Amino acid sequence: MLRQPIFKSVGIVVAALGVGWGAIAIADPAKEQPAGAPAMQLPPGWTSEDAQACATAAMPGKMHEHLASSVGVWHGENTIWMFPGAEPVKSESISKITSMMDGRYIQCEMSGEMLGMGPYSGLALYGFDNVSGKFVSTWLDNMGTGMAHGTGELSGDGKTLTWLYTFNCPITKKPATLREVETVTGVDAKKLEMWAADPKTGKEFKMMEIELTRKPASAEGR
Repeated sequence: MLRQPIFKSVGIVVAALGVGWGAIAIADPAKEQPAGAPAMQLPPGWTSEDAQACATAAMPGKMHEHLASSVGVWHGENTIWMFPGAEPVKSESISKITSMMDGRYIQCEMSGEMLGMGPYSGLALYGFDNVSGKFVSTWLDNMGTGMAHGTGELSGDGKTLTWLYTFNCPITKKPATLREVETVTGVDAKKLEMWAADPKTGKEFKMMEIELTRKPASAEGR
C-alpha cells in the first residue's frame, strides 16, 4: 500500500476531490488546455511540482510496455510438487492475458485441472507502480478465499521478473510467502517457477514449474 500524504495519493485525489481534481493527476500541467475549457486550479497547498508528480505517477511507461508484451493466450505444461521430495504431478493450463486501463495493467485469467480436484480457475492483475518503482500484483483463485499480494523486480536484461507474494497460510494461520520467478526463454515462450516454505519445517522447496508457450493469434479462439 502506498504510504503518502493524503493529497499526494493519485487514487485518493480522484476519490476525494472528484473528476475535476483527479484530472490534475493524469494531465500534463504544462500542456495547453482546449479553448473554452475551464481553468484547472490546484488545491490549497499544492505546487506545480506536486501536480507534475501526480501526472508522472499516472503515466504508463517502459515497464508497462514490458507487461503488455505478455498479452495473448498461453498454453501451460505444469509440473507440481505437493511437498519436498514428492513425485511430480503433470497437468495443463491455459492463461489468457489482456491489457486494461489504457495499458497501465494486464489481467491474467488461468484455467486448467488441479491435482485431480477438478477444474481450476485463477485471476491475476499485474501493474507497475511508478511511485514505488516495483511491479505489483494480486492473485485469487477458486482453491481458496484469500488473496495473494506480490511485488516484483525486473532483471537488468529484462528477461527475469522475480516476485515475492504474501498470503495467509491456512495451516499456521500466519502470513507466509511465495517466491516466483518468471523467465523469458523466447519470443513466445516463458518459464514460471514457484517456491514456498513447507509449513511444518519452514524449509523452502520448489512447488511448481510451468512451461508457457504463446498460441498464434489465429489459434487463440481454439
